[in-house]
Amino acid sequence: MTAVRRLYEVSARMGAGRSLSETLQAVVDGVVDGLGFGIAVLNLRQADGKFEVIAVAGSPDAREALLGTISAADIFDAEFAIADSWGALRFVPHERLPEGEVVGWVPEIPVSEDPDAWHPLDALFAPLKSPSGELVGMLSVDLPEDQRRPGQIHRELLEIFATQAGLAIDKARLTDQLLAEKVRLEASETTFRLVFQGAGNGMATIAFDPPDPGRVLRVNEAFCRITGYAPDQLIGTSFPSYLDDEDFGQTQREIEELTQTGNEPYRFERRFLRADGRAIWLAGTASIVDQGKDQPRFILVQVDDVTARKDAERELEHNAAHDPLTGLPNRRLLRHRFNAALQRCRQTGSRGAVLFCDLDHFKDVNDRYGHETGDRALREIADRLLAQVRHGDTVARLGGDEFAILAEDISGDALDLLVERLDEAIASPLTDIDVPVTASIGTGIVSPYVTDLDELLRTADDAMYQAKRRKARR
Repeated sequence: MTAVRRLYEVSARMGAGRSLSETLQAVVDGVVDGLGFGIAVLNLRQADGKFEVIAVAGSPDAREALLGTISAADIFDAEFAIADSWGALRFVPHERLPEGEVVGWVPEIPVSEDPDAWHPLDALFAPLKSPSGELVGMLSVDLPEDQRRPGQIHRELLEIFATQAGLAIDKARLTDQLLAEKVRLEASETTFRLVFQGAGNGMATIAFDPPDPGRVLRVNEAFCRITGYAPDQLIGTSFPSYLDDEDFGQTQREIEELTQTGNEPYRFERRFLRADGRAIWLAGTASIVDQGKDQPRFILVQVDDVTARKDAERELEHNAAHDPLTGLPNRRLLRHRFNAALQRCRQTGSRGAVLFCDLDHFKDVNDRYGHETGDRALREIADRLLAQVRHGDTVARLGGDEFAILAEDISGDALDLLVERLDEAIASPLTDIDVPVTASIGTGIVSPYVTDLDELLRTADDAMYQAKRRKARR
């Protein structure tokens, strides 16, 4: 039985709905049986931050010496400080270890003078993390089957396997199959293919090198479930064609960034067009897998659907910039748009205006009909204001019965006509309300000499009160 087939069968057992301890044992068994390491040890991170050895595979002596031992939360800090980063893995070469007593169990193997040979004091760690990025455990491996430091393919395979082990710890068990599709690794380590069919997150392999860069090579069941496509609809098609670029050239820029990440996964969040035409947000990682000389590279993509989170973020962002009653921009968004308008005014010399609008007699509406009717009236007035301004103008609610309108590139008769339209629109009778609500409107001119919005609002507010006093004398 090949190592890849053994790995596949053990990985399938990991997702068979077993208890956590059985699943963790399947993890270390998978490392030994399928990844070509002689020993694997899994430290589970406890609630207090300490680490406990829960599973050991490959050596009865190691199991007897290590199983059940508990270590401090900072047990790995000193070693990681002198470790090499192999992607998400951490390799501690023996020659960097400080002199003194060796802590822990050490395999009894001969020491070779070959600098690439595996030394009994070498250590290779794979941090195990939950989907949220929380450290949940530490997988350490020892004694590669060829007695040499692992090559790139084995590192990539161990890193991906560790990702799924982290998911197993976080969810207490894997889905029906953690590794449902064979990993094929040829003896020369030139071909490396791994697809997780049954993993909780979507996975796909994408061609990176010519002749068909961007072509979808393989997808797993979760990827199809997330995107709504069947495998035969995706395989052979262009992956970038499903991505919704927020600006021109975004995909190309991200590919260039991916090529610069080296062994580190490139993290992304992108809009993806589902089979039903709906756009969803995918968050995940992309890594370039180098299969060796004369073999094309491919991109391994792991994704999760984060549309709900993105929608919540957009809603929070919208609520932070808009009035909850009328849906109009609030003072914060008005200030942002004013600052942009002031910059354009200083560049072109074209003036604009900020109108301060205060409703007359609106208190009588609330006193007579109640605040629920008053809120409905404010929404109606907001709609009327929006109907009278030009495209590109901003109508904002400052609070209570006060509104502001930002209008660019306007002056003279055009500004007077805008004020007249707004005044007439508000003065029209409100639905099912007998109180005659009118408006007092003051104007502040947007010129290159204005310093900020507050200054202009004070000017418009003073003008509004002058208009209100003139109206009262009539």
